[in-house]
Amino acid sequence: MILLQFSSAQGPEECCIAVEKALACFLQEAKKYHVTYDVLESFPSKKGLRSALVCLEGAGAEPLASNWCGTIQWQCQSPIRPRHKRKNWFLSVTQFSPVQPIEESEIEFEFTKAQGAGGQHVNKTSSAVRAKHVATGITVKVQSERSQHANKKLAKQLIQWKLNEHQSQQLNDLDKQRHHSHYQIERGNAVITFLGNEFKRLM
Repeated sequence: MILLQFSSAQGPEECCIAVEKALACFLQEAKKYHVTYDVLESFPSKKGLRSALVCLEGAGAEPLASNWCGTIQWQCQSPIRPRHKRKNWFLSVTQFSPVQPIEESEIEFEFTKAQGAGGQHVNKTSSAVRAKHVATGITVKVQSERSQHANKKLAKQLIQWKLNEHQSQQLNDLDKQRHHSHYQIERGNAVITFLGNEFKRLM
């Protein structure tokens, strides 16, 4: 799965119009290459879109995203300010890696004898459980219950809670990256250029 953000990068309304037009062209191209897409969110402006976030899946998703990432240029007289001297409008397309879903099968369990006070059952059976999430290295150890089954159940709950915290932090980091990208755009070296009100792609 790939996330692509189309952004006017705080540009004027003409850049928002360009975002809406570019997104429409991109989605048509995605259909052509049998790439599954979903517009997760979009923020409208008066005449176009301030930004849009698109999720892509399929074998052709990576090369399609790669072709579009960077600065997109629209060469056109302003459709809303005919006397405006500027004829070049820019938007940015940025790729992000989404947070990966967490599978319980990625957790490894190790059983050891419990330590410390706890009555006659402590240290006699391997009731303590150490749970480790392989992908992140997050580890918990539980020996509060007497049975191995009860400790394993509690360990699952604890590891899931810690993983949820980890995932929330990743989402916050992703949000910060996306917010920061709104303020960055290279006005030049466009990877794709469109011309005129017809938004014709320059090959």
